[in-house]
Amino acid sequence: MRPALFRLGALASGLLFGLGLAISGMIDPSKVKAFLDIAAIRTGGWDPSLAFVMASAVLVSMAALRIAHRHRHPIAAATFATPSARRVDAPLVLGSILFGIGWGLSGLCPGPAIANIAFALPDILIFLAAMAVGSLAVRLIRGRRNPDDEKTQAQP
Repeated sequence: MRPALFRLGALASGLLFGLGLAISGMIDPSKVKAFLDIAAIRTGGWDPSLAFVMASAVLVSMAALRIAHRHRHPIAAATFATPSARRVDAPLVLGSILFGIGWGLSGLCPGPAIANIAFALPDILIFLAAMAVGSLAVRLIRGRRNPDDEKTQAQP
């Protein structure tokens, strides 16, 4: 693994991601809530722009993964990091539901919330602290149930 190249790639992708979120307006919770409010379709108040952002991200990711997997190994890591879990289980469903509720109520998901650190708004900082506490709580609960689970899920 080439740590400097890996870090440079992380820096470049993080910068692109943050710029994309800011330019598209996806760091604004009201814009996200306007997308999630499908009842506003009848009145013309629904904002479909998040669908275009998501579709663009999926298309770019599909193309990049297709190109990347033509190679035997990644440029900046020893192996490709692919998920080992292939089934839908209770933690996935419960986590998805909780994530969706939090996203719907706040209009923020982790990426835009982190991008909003630049503005250092008290609400954003509280959201990020709560998100960190929730993630830590899950890590502690999982660690008590099966310590080996953490090791298999934390593959670089």
